[in-house]
Amino acid sequence: MPGQGCPGDNMGLFGSSGIRGLIGKDIDAEMGVRIGRAVGSLSGTVVVGWDPRTSGDMLVSALVAGMIEAGAEPYRAGMVPTPTLARAASHFDCGVMVTASHNPPEYNGVKLWNPDGSAFSMEQATEVERLIAAGGRRAEWDAMHPERPWEGAIDEHIETIADEVGQLERSVALDCGCGATGVVSPRLLRVLGCRVATLNANPDGRFPGRPSEPAEGNLGDLMALCCAKGTVGIAHDGDGDRMVAVDERGRYVSGDRLLALFATLLGVEGMAAPVDASMVLDDIIGRPVLRTKVGDAFVSEALKRTGLPFGGEPSGTFIFPSVSYCPDGILAGAYLLKLLEGRSLADMVDALPSYPSARDSFPFDPFRREEVAARLYEEISAIEGDLSTVDGYRMDLGYGWLLVRLSGTEPKVRLTVEARTKEDLGRTVELARSKVLKALD
Repeated sequence: MPGQGCPGDNMGLFGSSGIRGLIGKDIDAEMGVRIGRAVGSLSGTVVVGWDPRTSGDMLVSALVAGMIEAGAEPYRAGMVPTPTLARAASHFDCGVMVTASHNPPEYNGVKLWNPDGSAFSMEQATEVERLIAAGGRRAEWDAMHPERPWEGAIDEHIETIADEVGQLERSVALDCGCGATGVVSPRLLRVLGCRVATLNANPDGRFPGRPSEPAEGNLGDLMALCCAKGTVGIAHDGDGDRMVAVDERGRYVSGDRLLALFATLLGVEGMAAPVDASMVLDDIIGRPVLRTKVGDAFVSEALKRTGLPFGGEPSGTFIFPSVSYCPDGILAGAYLLKLLEGRSLADMVDALPSYPSARDSFPFDPFRREEVAARLYEEISAIEGDLSTVDGYRMDLGYGWLLVRLSGTEPKVRLTVEARTKEDLGRTVELARSKVLKALD
């Protein structure tokens, strides 16, 4: 069926990672009240946290107003990372995080969390959307509750990770990107026994130190510091659900490589990862990886359903179900240092199998979404191979694979290609690009 498996085809406000958009255009105070009223119609008690974006106070206040109007009891946890808020949600019916994660500062959004740390399922999100459209519940004046502070969320998160990881002694360079992890990660690593050199550890919603996304091109200062000191580096995005690393030689270690490293160090016999993750994972585990749609919520859902011990995404999100179903970049950074057990990150990464890969993206008119999905299906299905429509169109070619999918957060076609040789990669990239461009013509 054309369009099958393309995230966003049947979505309204919710993308693959909550509600997100430009402040003043897609997200404003009125929208915040409507979302708050919808969430408050479903949940009796709600805890709210936010990252340091300049629009955070506006959006939080609007959400809280809507919750009070619906008769819910709202609690403010303060400016905290997403995994900290998700941990705090265990004490409430629901957790609401105001963040746009790795997006630029002019964006903001809302992520919704269950008490077990999992993101709202698509069924839950659909119900929230229905209530937003319907207006939600209006409580009587004598059924409205004042907002209250929720103190101790950061302490609880740090204690949870410290109990899980235990003591470790290691020098580490930490780049918080002026995001919310600045109030948690440096303190946690020092509690664990690390010697920490920090960059961009003061939260600032304008992200003056570097862009919020911890991409290789944004981490020049961290890479230089790691090279000069010969130490491992850890970097987070704006809300702390992501983690990437830099080795002792100053080389960027992508989320894809870290997924493979975690699978190796943990010795897992099964895991969940999205359709755009490397086939190296299948080789390491010795059996096919459970493939999901792209988006940490889908990986989390798969882990809950199957009981698998680990999962994550190439974007730098890692989920350890024994601790939480929320992707936790802070926990992942501590785990990485612990699992290395004094060994060189550079040597461990170099020892991993590696296949050449390429990624690209192509913008399209969002009003043509269904047409683009149908044309992509037509073009990709004409290639000889084994087609999967779990999310977009992944074609297994034997010597490698290609994936074409519609982004769940932006009007873009995402292309990912991986092959066992550079020659096969180049040929496949050329073929895939031509098919995508023809579909978009």
